[in-house]
Amino acid sequence: MLVASASRATCQTDEIQVYDGSIAAVHEFGLTLHTNYVIQGTTAPAFPGAVTADHSLNGAAEFAYGAADWFEAGLYFPVWTADASTGLGYDGMKLRALFVAPHGDARRFAYGVNFEFSINQPRWDPARYTGEARFILAWHFTGWDLILNPIFDTSFDGLAAVDFAPCARIDWNASARWSFALEQYSDFGTLRDLAPWDQQVHQLFAVADRHWTHWDAEFGVGYGLTGVSDPWVVKLILSTVLTR
Repeated sequence: MLVASASRATCQTDEIQVYDGSIAAVHEFGLTLHTNYVIQGTTAPAFPGAVTADHSLNGAAEFAYGAADWFEAGLYFPVWTADASTGLGYDGMKLRALFVAPHGDARRFAYGVNFEFSINQPRWDPARYTGEARFILAWHFTGWDLILNPIFDTSFDGLAAVDFAPCARIDWNASARWSFALEQYSDFGTLRDLAPWDQQVHQLFAVADRHWTHWDAEFGVGYGLTGVSDPWVVKLILSTVLTR
């Protein structure tokens, strides 16, 4: 999902998350800590000098501000990785602008679009600047939700080279505190040259969400469905409100 095509050679990334169209309240600051660990992954770097996926710990601190009931601004800093070949290091930063239908949690159908601009270090992506457009389609039913995120990644090198990497989530809201979900993350390749199935990334995650008064936690275990996907990945997302 998230930075751009080079790191999408596997599922190694700083953020593994499906966006449901919810945002911070107006004038509210939020903090989300993204962490994932590749239990078993590819051992070869995607390009010379790149971080490697196998046994890598990846993450980012995400700061968000609710500017309006339809707009949230975000900053990912730092984006980081600790891997066997390059050690602990800084991968870059991202700016985010999220536009949504107001009060999406209360709507049967919610929608929005998220734009990201990344400034990358050479160890993370050969392109210094990359971007993402993530569309959000969410249906909220009694007790369960269906969420689709068509995602388009670019290194600003032409429309045909845009990478198509959608994700989706279906979840069951067991109670006010617990929900359980299946998430699917894919990378089909560039619009110019969609990859055959055995060269596409497809990962399926089983996810549990726990809600407290001031904190939310999301834990997931992912399994790769194709040979180029990292076989086993775990993720943990912790979020809280810094000011109200």
